[in-house]
Amino acid sequence: MLNEILSSARTAWEGLQERLFFLPPFPDELDSLALFSMLLVVGLLVGEWLRAKLGWPKVIGYVLAGTLFGPSLLGWISIEALAQIRPMADAALGLLMLEIGRRLDLRWLGENRDLLRATLGEITLSFTAIFLFAWGVVGLMAAWAAAAAAVTMASAPAVVLLTVEESNAQGQVSERIILHTALSAAASFVVFAVVVGVVHAQYSDDWLNAVAHPLWVVVGSVMIAWLMALLARLVAALLPKRSLAQVFILVATALLAVGTARMLAVPVFLTLFLMWVILSFSDQERTLSYTNLPEGHWLLAIILFVVVGASLPWQDFTWLIGLQAIGLLIVRAVAKVAALAWAGGDLGVARRVLVGIGIQPLSATAVFMAYEIAGLYPEIGRSSLSLPLFAAAIMELAGPALCRFAVVRAGETAATDNSKEGVA
Repeated sequence: MLNEILSSARTAWEGLQERLFFLPPFPDELDSLALFSMLLVVGLLVGEWLRAKLGWPKVIGYVLAGTLFGPSLLGWISIEALAQIRPMADAALGLLMLEIGRRLDLRWLGENRDLLRATLGEITLSFTAIFLFAWGVVGLMAAWAAAAAAVTMASAPAVVLLTVEESNAQGQVSERIILHTALSAAASFVVFAVVVGVVHAQYSDDWLNAVAHPLWVVVGSVMIAWLMALLARLVAALLPKRSLAQVFILVATALLAVGTARMLAVPVFLTLFLMWVILSFSDQERTLSYTNLPEGHWLLAIILFVVVGASLPWQDFTWLIGLQAIGLLIVRAVAKVAALAWAGGDLGVARRVLVGIGIQPLSATAVFMAYEIAGLYPEIGRSSLSLPLFAAAIMELAGPALCRFAVVRAGETAATDNSKEGVA
């Protein structure tokens, strides 16, 4: 039926071309940008519908739309088109990482030793438990088990930030969820750099790669972040505080950092996270301290999570890898909840457990980190990192719901009537 319609349209179009010579040839397929724009609209509608009708976090809808219409299932977006769109996703993730870096309050951590102990315990126990599971149970080589642990040890900053904002959550549990998420993400970036060297040491014939590549990742990210933070402060100092012009400078320098990081092959997520950390400590005149990104988080989220959903390799799914991924997530969840429950402090045990539940999301950062490491040795890395990729795929759907459950159960959310929100 569809072929008949397209054939008739092609014939009519070619008839018009005989008289209207300026018309282009009849398109064999829709433009990739047009398809992606349609996919964003679908993602928006699905996310809003799930939120309005079922009370689910909107992020789940965005991921479902990307997964359904991506290369693994319906194929609206081809792998080639996905590669062309990736810079937009990098920019979206980078700006969200900039925001999570702004939320990182290291002074609070320094003043609260119990909180510091809980953070270090959660990071250490998560990495160790996941590494032992991937190496001892699944049977991955030590280098790839370490890579799997580096990718999945941290929570998903973008998901946590957006879920907390969507829930209008405020309170000790919500703030600790954001703090633990930001710090575990920072720790995973450090481990990521080390693992890059470990993988090179395992497979490269030249030992220099094992040393130089991690240094390139870390030093490159720090230098780009420092230069962009300096540029943002210098230009923003000439403008009125908290003005739209300052916001524009912040976004422009962040995008410049994204482009520079991509050009020099250093991780975008690490660069933008470091950029705001540097801004937080270097901005003594508080030029940008109160300048927030505009309320464009959800526009960024739609782009990011639709692309992430489309990037998940569901065509490679097997029941064995699915069960292994679930096993990894159970081990990871137990490690995080146990570390926070045993840490002690002024927050009650029940609320510390809720913090542990709230930091379960695993999403875009993990997916992009996995592809970064797998890209070093594609013939080996893609299959070796299927485990963290499918763990991330599962938590793309379950993670936002767990985070929302934690802040709602803690009683820190504003009451909303989803039935009145409607779609859009």
